[in-house]
Amino acid sequence: MLWKSLSDVAGRGAAIVQCVCFMDVFSNHVLQIQQCIGPSMLPTFNIRGDILVTERLSVKLGKIRVGDVVMARSPSDPRMVVCKRILGLEGDTITVVSDKGGSAKIPKGHVWLQGDNFHKSRDSREYGPVPSALLQGRVFYRIWPPQGWGFVG
Repeated sequence: MLWKSLSDVAGRGAAIVQCVCFMDVFSNHVLQIQQCIGPSMLPTFNIRGDILVTERLSVKLGKIRVGDVVMARSPSDPRMVVCKRILGLEGDTITVVSDKGGSAKIPKGHVWLQGDNFHKSRDSREYGPVPSALLQGRVFYRIWPPQGWGFVG
């Protein structure tokens, strides 16, 4: 009898471990829920923070495009994740609209990221092209706040 109850506990424990492993793999490779806080993406997202669903397959398969909103590891602070729009892909030459002006050719394996709020965003205008390896996922759906639910264009 004791052996049967220990067997039941072990079976439940294994099921919980499998579920946690599945959720971890799913979150790291398919979909993830992330938050975007701050002024850099105004008016697209709220300054107090929007909760967003990001899909990771586009980044892994190299299917991102100019205009996509992405979550990326910050090149200036790797502990931080930033939310920015892709304005250029490798090989593109873009005109840099900033105090310095000029243009920039985006090297292989890099993207140009910029916030929608031109005056309140630390982005590629400051730190240059961003390695594509820092991209975490493409934002495709906003789930919070409720009045903003929907697909992100």
